[in-house]
Amino acid sequence: MYHLAKSVYLNLTRTDEYTILILGLDNAGKTTLLERIKSDFGGSRMPSATVPTIGQNVAKVTVDGVKLKLRDVGGQEALRSMWINHYATCHGMVFVVDSTDQERIQECINELISIADHEDLEGVPILMLANKQDLDSSLEIEQIKEIFNPVAAHLSARDSRVLPISALTGEGVTGAAQWIATRAVRNREYRLPNRVN
Repeated sequence: MYHLAKSVYLNLTRTDEYTILILGLDNAGKTTLLERIKSDFGGSRMPSATVPTIGQNVAKVTVDGVKLKLRDVGGQEALRSMWINHYATCHGMVFVVDSTDQERIQECINELISIADHEDLEGVPILMLANKQDLDSSLEIEQIKEIFNPVAAHLSARDSRVLPISALTGEGVTGAAQWIATRAVRNREYRLPNRVN
């Protein structure tokens, strides 16, 4: 009887949680974005510096009542093969682009197309963030949209958006977090949330 009561209690007290992958090339600002979201929605302090991610960083936050598990996976070329291990279990994806690094834009486009075409991500909402907008050398959002136009055909069957942000200053981060949280919930019929205590 105890086990039945415990099982009923656990089922009644569990809540939905959505896993969001944060991907992008190395030095795009993924970890800074994760730390900014933790600061804005999780109550932690923004660190004065971050180090490149070797492997992954995970954080849990609540954005407008939606529980998110954020998974920042390293973007170094040698680590990108690990990305695929997380595709089947994510509810949304954030792809961070360093909008000051014009030399690596084509590399970003190629990675994003590969991500968008992967069968395990079919229907998963993708948010592309043009990061480092606080720097004078950053591309304008309209330039980013034009440059990444070849990716649009690969994203047409899903909810997607491009937004300008500065993870360092926090500009645009709240709106970006709200967008991906809302889209993950909207997509719940296609990809069920995790049930957690």
